[in-house]
Amino acid sequence: MTTMTLPELSKKMQKIDFCMMCTLGSTGAISTRPMSNNGDVDYDGDTWLFSYRDTRKVKDIAGDPRVTLTFSAPPSLLGKPGIFIALEGEASLIDDKETFKAHWNDSLDRWFPEGVDTPGLVLIQVHADLAHYWDGEDAGTIRL
Repeated sequence: MTTMTLPELSKKMQKIDFCMMCTLGSTGAISTRPMSNNGDVDYDGDTWLFSYRDTRKVKDIAGDPRVTLTFSAPPSLLGKPGIFIALEGEASLIDDKETFKAHWNDSLDRWFPEGVDTPGLVLIQVHADLAHYWDGEDAGTIRL
């Protein structure tokens, strides 16, 4: 039974820095890699992820924009199980520097040392259609 709202789920996702992004490659194989969302999660289901353009994930997205993002948080100190989240949606590749600035976080400097001026930088916008979650005994699916 779904009891969590999209704003509640988004708030939980903001606290989870890393997710796993799954893409479908040209050979039909699923590829998975860690990505940092830096808490940049909109209430409308959009997740924003920076990458270098010359990567397999970007090539995968250009060939098939369907992606899955998975998030997990550890159990609480009081013993409550952690939350698990799986988002299904489509990714878009964005090359606009003003959009980069709108979603930039200083912690990204670790991977992109020249900030929004880093050569080959691209922003991946994932718009989720479905959000599945498992939070202790509460589990459900939210359609976006």
